Amino acid sequence: MRERQQFWSVPALLAAVFAVLFIVQATKTEGRVNVPAPMPGDAKATFDSKCASCHGKDGRARSLHARHVHARDMTDASWQNEVTDERLFNSITKGKGKMPAFGKKLSEDQIDGLVRYVRQFKR
Repeated sequence: MRERQQFWSVPALLAAVFAVLFIVQATKTEGRVNVPAPMPGDAKATFDSKCASCHGKDGRARSLHARHVHARDMTDASWQNEVTDERLFNSITKGKGKMPAFGKKLSEDQIDGLVRYVRQFKR
């Protein structure tokens, strides 16, 4: 019985060590930890990483930086009613004014997700 316990404890220990080494190796590149890009369906994460610095996490654009770059208040109901989804998509893709273009940085699915996410800000 004791031999059986020793036999299984060595492979279990080796499996745990290899699992830890695999995870550490998979998350590091040249000493830096990889931060995965947001998934296409994760519009909130995409908005937070690409848009919130100007528009604010709540879409209100109330920071000094937002005022400086004339960022749009996305919660404004009148603006939400007059702007089309196509115009939002094009503004995100091609940029507008001081807003940079994201057409080469984001997929069409991610931009579609951002359009739907921005629509949720309407008050």
